[in-house]
Amino acid sequence: MWAMIRGVPHGLVYVRLWREADRPLIFGGKKMRTGSKNPLSDCTLCPRECHVDRLAGQRGYCGQTAQIVAARAALHYWEEPCISGRAGSGAVFFCGCPLRCSFCQNRDIAAGRAGREVGTERLAEIFLHLQQQGANNINLVTATHFVPLLVPALEAAKDRGLRIPVVYNTSSYEKVSTLRMLDGLVDIYLPDLKYVSSALSGLLSNAPDYFETAQEALAEMVRQTGKPLFLSPEGKRLDAEQMNEACCGEEGDLADADFLMQKGVIVRHLALPGQREDSRRVLRYLHRTYGNRIYISLMNQYTPMPGAALKLPELGRKLTQEEYEALTGYAIALGVENGFLQEGDTVGESFIPDFDGTGL
Repeated sequence: MWAMIRGVPHGLVYVRLWREADRPLIFGGKKMRTGSKNPLSDCTLCPRECHVDRLAGQRGYCGQTAQIVAARAALHYWEEPCISGRAGSGAVFFCGCPLRCSFCQNRDIAAGRAGREVGTERLAEIFLHLQQQGANNINLVTATHFVPLLVPALEAAKDRGLRIPVVYNTSSYEKVSTLRMLDGLVDIYLPDLKYVSSALSGLLSNAPDYFETAQEALAEMVRQTGKPLFLSPEGKRLDAEQMNEACCGEEGDLADADFLMQKGVIVRHLALPGQREDSRRVLRYLHRTYGNRIYISLMNQYTPMPGAALKLPELGRKLTQEEYEALTGYAIALGVENGFLQEGDTVGESFIPDFDGTGL
């Protein structure tokens, strides 16, 4: 369930962080984006820079060769309201991951233990089929290591009538050079900012360079998309301020799910148990760096996974309501206006889809 509130939180919802008192597409062409040499032959697509020859079947940190492998392609209703809307987001879940966090909810596909091979032509067909099903967008989930293969699939789909926005859903452990292959093809970026602490990112994601890498990646995402842009139920394009007014103004009687994002960046932060100070550092960085040029999505859905507590004892429990309320209060005190928060019991495997090959 998605909703917007003002004042006291209630219910199982995503809620807009917007203070009433403060109210006051170009698609990619045909040119080669990946350079003359196939980047999969000496793979440095992600910050791991494994230098393996994936064309020859070698596997690097992501665990994948030169063949696209995905686990699911279906309408998905659990994203932020301006992404899922009422009809759902056309989510394609790819297998493998350059980051592979120790607390990952999608560990079966991140580790490559599920999935089916999908060719680029078939992937273009999948995108078009999701559009025919009424998807509000195409949502590419953890696709970093397949970017050179996604480009021709996206271009082919767009040539054949794909007109809904393309969302790139990522951990932010990205190289700017790889993101630039997507410039003009991706309309919305849905990145995480997991940590500031290098000690924490090193311990939980084997990536002590995570924050520095994510900083550069986020800057590139914002450069590509510009400020947030939404589509109203009447087909009118609105900026963030106009959308806020339509939803929360005195005359506003519509919910966020009625306004679909067309361009922009929503940065997600999953609050981890016992890591209040690092979460505050994340929020401070995002707000001071980008202000209202991005949306911030503050999530409470951390689900303890088997073995996670071996890395950090606190990860053996859920986030408490008190921890989460303190963090959302801190975000509001900072002045965050464009954002989302979660409420109610969002913890549990019921929020993890079946990676059974649906839609492939």
